[in-house]
Amino acid sequence: MTLKTTSERGGIVVLDFGGQYTQLIARRIREQNVFSAILPCSASLQQIHDFEPVGIVLSGGPCSVYDADAPPCDPGVLSLGLPVLGICYGLQWIAHTLGGQVRRADRREYGPAELELRDGSPLFAGFPARLKIWMSHGDNVLSLPPGFHVTGATGNSLSAVEDPARRIFAVQFHPEVRHTERGNDILRNFVFGICHAQPNWSGASFIAETIEAIRRQVGNERALCALSGGVDSAVAAALVHRAIGDRLTNVFVDNGVLRKGEFQDTIELLEKRVGLRVIGADAADRFLARLKGVTDPEEKRKRIGAEFISVFAEQARKLGNVRYLVQGTLYPDVIESVPVRGPSQTIKSHHNVGGLPLDLPFQLVEPLRELFKDEVRGIGRELGLPEEMLIKHPFPGPGLAVRMLGEVVPERLETLRRADDIVVGEIRQAGLYEKTWQAFAVLLPVRSVGVMGDARSYGDTVAVRVVQSDDAMTADWTRLPPEVLERISMRIVNEVPGVTRVVYDISSKPPSTIEWE
Repeated sequence: MTLKTTSERGGIVVLDFGGQYTQLIARRIREQNVFSAILPCSASLQQIHDFEPVGIVLSGGPCSVYDADAPPCDPGVLSLGLPVLGICYGLQWIAHTLGGQVRRADRREYGPAELELRDGSPLFAGFPARLKIWMSHGDNVLSLPPGFHVTGATGNSLSAVEDPARRIFAVQFHPEVRHTERGNDILRNFVFGICHAQPNWSGASFIAETIEAIRRQVGNERALCALSGGVDSAVAAALVHRAIGDRLTNVFVDNGVLRKGEFQDTIELLEKRVGLRVIGADAADRFLARLKGVTDPEEKRKRIGAEFISVFAEQARKLGNVRYLVQGTLYPDVIESVPVRGPSQTIKSHHNVGGLPLDLPFQLVEPLRELFKDEVRGIGRELGLPEEMLIKHPFPGPGLAVRMLGEVVPERLETLRRADDIVVGEIRQAGLYEKTWQAFAVLLPVRSVGVMGDARSYGDTVAVRVVQSDDAMTADWTRLPPEVLERISMRIVNEVPGVTRVVYDISSKPPSTIEWE
C-alpha cells in the first residue's frame, strides 16, 4: 500500500510482536501529532517502506526469542538506515538477532522498578539519574551484540542499551504506560530528537481521511449502524453520516441488560441533540431467553454478540438491501478479544469482536478500530457532538450481563439496576463523574448474613467498582472519599431489597480487568 496523504508520510512504523500495549505505543506517538502505523512483525521490508517512515519501533510480546514458535521478523529492519527503538521483547529480539545472548531471568520483573541511567544517551536527554519505570518481562539480556553499550539498568537487568552508530536503541521497560516516569518524554526524544519527525497528524486530518476511506469502502450502498448508547458508536455513526448521509440508518437495541432508563434516554439524545435517524428495537425478551441458564462469561458475550447480529439482520431486511454494518469498535476491544497483527493473547471476547458469528451477513465498517477512548472523545468534539454524550462512562456491549456474575435472572437484573443507579448517582452528586473513568455496581453470586430490624437476614452482596484510566489498557481503583462510599453503601442496603452487604473493589488493571467478566 502506498500512502498518499501528507499527514501519513514521515511517521513511525510500529512492528507488533503481539504485545498487549502495542497500540498504546502508536497512540502515544499520535499524541505528539505524528502519524503512527502498526504492522505485523512479519511485515516485508517493502510494506514498511510503503509508509515512508522516519523511524521504527519494535513492540513487546508474550514469547521468548529462543522459543521454537517465536514470532518472525526480517532482520533487515535493522539495516534500513532508520532509527530503531526496541521495547521489552523488542530489545531481546535485537540482542538475539545481532549476536547477543538472551536467557530466562533468575528473577522476573513485573511492575514498578527503578532505572539508573549511566551516560548521556539522546533517548534520555535532560533526564535525572534515576527513573521509576514499569517492567513486564521474564527474560533478560545476558550479553550485548558488538557495538552496543548499556545506558541504564535496574538491580536485576540491563534495561536500556544502544548502538549509536547504527541508531539502534532499546529498553527493557515500557515507556508507553503511564506508570513509567517520563515515558512520554522518552518516546518524544526518539520521535523528534532521533528520528526528526514532523508533527503534522491531527484529529482533523483523521476525520477527513477516515470520511474518504468510508466513502471508498461503502460506495453507493446503504449501511446500518449498531448504536450502543455510548460515545464510541455515536462518534462512529457521526463519521459515517458525514460520509454517506441518509444512506445510514442507526439501530439501538434494548437487549434487556441496559441500565435504568438507558433505552429511551439514549434515543432522545441521539435524535434531538446529535441529529441521527434512530430506530429503537425492543428485543429484551429474546436476549434474556438466549442467556437463560448460561453462567460462563465467554458464552454470555458470544450469545449476546450473535443475537445482536440477528436483530440487525432483521432490521436490514426490513430496510431493504443493506450490506454494511457500522460498529464503534475500539482498539482495547480488539486487542483483548482476538490476535491482531502480532501473536497477542486473547483475554476476553468483546461482543463486537470475538463475539461475532463466523457467518456474519454484513461487511463491517469500523472507523475507530485503531483508536482509544480518549482519542475518540477528541474526535467527537471535533465533530461537534454534545459534551454530555462524550463524557459518558464506558458501558459494555453485553451490558449488565457481565456485571452480574452467574446466570442472568430478571429479578436479579432489577436488583443490579437499582444498585448501579445509586452508584452512578452518588458519583455525579459528589462531582466525581467527569474525574473517573467508570463507576458501576456488580452483583455477586454470594449471599451473606446481615441484621435488619433486629432480625437475622440473608441477602445479596453488591461490589462497587470505580476506576481511573486514560485508555482502558491500564486502570487504577479510585480512592473515593469515605463519606461518598458511606452514602453509596447505606443507600444500596436501605433502598435495594435483598442486599445486605456492599464491598469496594480495590483491584487495578493489570492484573484485574475493569469489568468483572
